[in-house]
Amino acid sequence: MNRRDFCNGLGALSLGGACAPAALAQTVSVDAFYRRNRQLTILSYSPGVSENYARLLARHMGRHMPGEPSFVVSGMPGAGGMKAIDYLNSIAPRDGTVICSIGPGVPFESMLGRSPVKFDPFSLSWIGSISTSTAIALSWHAARVRTFEDLLKNDLLVPGTGAGADTQIVPQAINNLVGTRFKIIPGYQNILQAALAMEREEVDGMGYWTLNSMQAAQPAWLPEKKVNVLFHTGRKQPPELPSVPMIRELAKSKVDAQALEFILARELISRLFVGPPGVPPERTLALQAAFLATMQDPQFILEAKKMQLDIDPLSGDEVVDILRKAAASPPDVLERVVRST
Repeated sequence: MNRRDFCNGLGALSLGGACAPAALAQTVSVDAFYRRNRQLTILSYSPGVSENYARLLARHMGRHMPGEPSFVVSGMPGAGGMKAIDYLNSIAPRDGTVICSIGPGVPFESMLGRSPVKFDPFSLSWIGSISTSTAIALSWHAARVRTFEDLLKNDLLVPGTGAGADTQIVPQAINNLVGTRFKIIPGYQNILQAALAMEREEVDGMGYWTLNSMQAAQPAWLPEKKVNVLFHTGRKQPPELPSVPMIRELAKSKVDAQALEFILARELISRLFVGPPGVPPERTLALQAAFLATMQDPQFILEAKKMQLDIDPLSGDEVVDILRKAAASPPDVLERVVRST
């Protein structure tokens, strides 16, 4: 099932937080507002590839906005994006001057009622997602675990980067739904620190890292056989990993397979950008339109290729469709998700 199929079935939906009423009546046009507010902010929840996407967007999106404001990027790391979403939900101005990149698993944790930050994902102003992703699990070349079969028999120490982070949630789920033996060591600040810990052999591998992020951060690892790729999470076989197991095919039961699909739905929206609740609808629409226009901008596309950043965008509406479909999963599937993660 491709990402477009995943989005089908619910028809046209309202725009997340775009339909939330503004706190005060708006009397200024969108163009006039953004001419007055010349500098907008993109908060980045993590250094590395996620921040590279945010900076790439910041360099190009302003040309497509009414009033042509500029964007600056400000870092707000912590707990896989939970610190950023807490700020966005409770502190950030709700006027269309701040948007944020967040971890793709963040809205799903809220649906399951266990997010450390209390927020309604359907109240937010979803701008869009720049790309989809396929993730891998890997072990360092010196580790005892070198194949998927080894991972079913032996523990693999892997780093975790926060209670709401994919590096902890997904490996734990795969342990329960497939039978792997990841042993998660929490306390790492971000994915780059976690990767350095593996190089130093403080841990044995990585339980979840998107393939394009790993290749961008460490382009020599695969060709130089510094790591063993244990499985991938995609729906298709990546050409550079022709014989690596596809984890989606290895769940222990039908319900387990459906639970795994819920968990891996985050990969359809892997480079999310979102505004706070209560942004005036006309400004959310302007941000969404500028985002989509940027995705078609030849200068943006050329720079993305130079930076080796994949572009496979989704609109704000499509993001909401994916989240609503996940939230409407059968109760037994949601219960299995909760028990497995």
